[in-house]
Amino acid sequence: MLGELTDKELLSAHARGERHAFAELLSRHNDHLWQTALRTSYTREDAADSLQDALLSAHRTAGSFRAEAEVRSWLHAIVVNACLDRIRRNKTRRAVPLSPETLPEPRDERDEFAELEMSIVVDRALFSLPPDQRTALVAIDLEGYSVSEAAAMLGVPEGTIKSRCARGRQRLQERLEFLRDPGNRK
Repeated sequence: MLGELTDKELLSAHARGERHAFAELLSRHNDHLWQTALRTSYTREDAADSLQDALLSAHRTAGSFRAEAEVRSWLHAIVVNACLDRIRRNKTRRAVPLSPETLPEPRDERDEFAELEMSIVVDRALFSLPPDQRTALVAIDLEGYSVSEAAAMLGVPEGTIKSRCARGRQRLQERLEFLRDPGNRK
């Protein structure tokens, strides 16, 4: 029966005390929220801890949801904010040196290992960005949110989102420039 309810109905049911409503809601969005935490955090451990903090916060504050946005967007924003809070608490930014000598060799053939390798290279470049730029890029380019939706989720003006994305894309382009070399492609 819970599976037939919309996300907003599930959240309302949870706020009213329905026992399994929140679990059903999380089962729908768990993969998305986990990927968001991974993309926003520096380590898997921080992502897991941040996701747990975010879900506890969402569980506790479900009654204050104003239904002005989609439940998925609301959960997404809570996860991103929990990740950013953890980064601020850690206060030490782990730097990953990204020079062509330390990066894995570009892929030769299009196979599963080459796809994984490329994903690692791109993730390293993405995680070298400052958290505010990375968060904006993930929201816009990977999650597909509009500039206005991302600005609302992150609590900053639209212009800030645009400039963070532009600076982040420029840095990514510089870090991934070696991929443009025809010798690095088949």
